[in-house]
Amino acid sequence: MTATVLVWGCTSGAGKSWIATALLRLAARRGIDAAPFKAQNMSNNARAIEGGEIGTAQYWQARAAGLAPCVDHNPVLLKPEADNASQVVVHGHVRRDLADRPWRDRAATLAQAAHASFERLAARHALLVVEGAGSPAEINLAASDYVNLATARWAAARGPVRALLVADIDRGGAFAHLLGTWQLLPDDLRPRLAGFVLNRFRGDAALLAPAPQWLAQRTGVPVLGVVPWVAGHGLPDEDGWDAPPATPDGVRVALVAAPRASNLDEFAALARLPNVALARATEPRHLDGAALIVLPGSKSTIADLAWLRTQGLAAAIRAAAARGVPVLGICGGMQMLGTTLHDAEGYDGARCDAAEGLALLPVATRFAADKCVRAVKARFARLQGRWGAWSERPAEGYEIRCGRSEGDAASVALRDADGAALGFTRGNVLGIAVHGLLESPGLTAALFGAAAGAPDLDAMADAVEQALAPATVDSLLDVRTP
Repeated sequence: MTATVLVWGCTSGAGKSWIATALLRLAARRGIDAAPFKAQNMSNNARAIEGGEIGTAQYWQARAAGLAPCVDHNPVLLKPEADNASQVVVHGHVRRDLADRPWRDRAATLAQAAHASFERLAARHALLVVEGAGSPAEINLAASDYVNLATARWAAARGPVRALLVADIDRGGAFAHLLGTWQLLPDDLRPRLAGFVLNRFRGDAALLAPAPQWLAQRTGVPVLGVVPWVAGHGLPDEDGWDAPPATPDGVRVALVAAPRASNLDEFAALARLPNVALARATEPRHLDGAALIVLPGSKSTIADLAWLRTQGLAAAIRAAAARGVPVLGICGGMQMLGTTLHDAEGYDGARCDAAEGLALLPVATRFAADKCVRAVKARFARLQGRWGAWSERPAEGYEIRCGRSEGDAASVALRDADGAALGFTRGNVLGIAVHGLLESPGLTAALFGAAAGAPDLDAMADAVEQALAPATVDSLLDVRTP
C-alpha cells in the first residue's frame, strides 16, 4: 500500500510546487519514506541529473525529501520553444518523434510513460506527494488530463488519497476559485478532497471571516489553513525567479530577459544576496548603471538573439562591453556573444544556415540533434580584470544544451576534468556553457563578497506546519492503512 497526498491548484502559479516541497520536508522530518511526483511539467527551468533532466521543482522536492532526484519524479517535461511548440522530454531524454504530434494524439503515449514512473515510485515508497498542473477542473482537457485526474485515480488504486486544493489569495478571487474548482471536480474525485489551503496571505487571517466558514458549509470541505507570504525562502519560481526588492546600494546586475530565456531559476540564489540588486532587462535603458550584464540560457537562442536586435539590446550590450562593463553569457547567452550560430536542421527552433552573434567572444556554435545533459566539475583558467576573482577556482554545475561551441584556444576560460573547453573569455566578457555557477557559495563570495545559499526548506516547512497545525499535517501524511 502507498498513501498519496495530491496538491492541486485552482490556477497555475497558486503555489503547488511550494506547498508540495514543504510537505515533503515535513515528511522527511517525521521519518516518513516519501517521494515527489509530477506526471508532466511545463517549464524551461530544468536540472541535469543521473539519467537525464527533470523540472527544477521536482529536483528541489526530491532534495526536500532527502532523496537523489530521478527521472521518475518528473517523467514528462515540456520545454516551450515557441508559442505553439515545445520540446518533449520523456524519462529525461528528448523525444523528437512526439514534438510535432497534436496534443491529444500524443497524450496517451505520455500518460503511459507517466503511469510507469508512478508505479515504480509507489513500489518503493510509503508516501507520494503529487503536484498537479494548472487546475484539475479544466473540463476541456479532462479526457486527456493524466497529470491531475488520471494520477489521482492511479493513486486511489494504490492506497489512501488525500487531496489539497491551493488558491493564491494574494491575487484575489480565492474563494470563487476554490468554490468553482470544487464544483467542477469529477464526482469520483471530489470526495478525495481533504481541505482547502489559502496561500500567500499578507495580513491578519482573522479578517477573512466569515468566508472560510461559509465555504466549508457550502462544500463540506474545511479550510485547513492560511499560509502567510514567506519572503526569502529561496525556492526558485517554476517559471523563473522571485526577485526581492532591490537593495538601492547593491551591485546592480542586469539580467537580459529574452522571451525564451531558460534556466532562470539559477538566479534565485543571486537575487537573495544582500548586496546584489538583480533586475530584468528588456530595454536598453535597463542596462544603465549596471555593474554586470548577464545573458542567461535560451530555449530558442537564434530567435532570442534576433529579439535582442529588435529591442536595441544587442547594440546596447556591445556598447556597454566597450565601456568596460563586465558581461557574462551562460549557455545560450554565451552562444549569442559569439561570432556565428549555425542551425541548418532546426534543432534550436527555426532553420537558419548562419546567424551573426554579437561578436564579443571568438566562439562559433553549431546546433546538433544530440543534447548534452550532465553534471560538470570544472576549473577556471587564470582570468583577468573583473573575472580575475574566479581565476583557477573549481566550479560545479550542469550542462543542458544542444549547441556545440568552439573557440580560439587562447581564449579558453573554463575546462572540465577531461580538458574539454566549457568557457571562453575576451577582456571583460566571459561566456560559460555551464549552468548553476551563480548558486556556488565560493564563486559568489569571490565575485560579490557574499555567499549564495540553498533554499531554506525548513523555513518553508515551518510555515506550512504552523499554518495547518501539526495534527493536520500528521493526518495528511499518515501512511497507515485506514
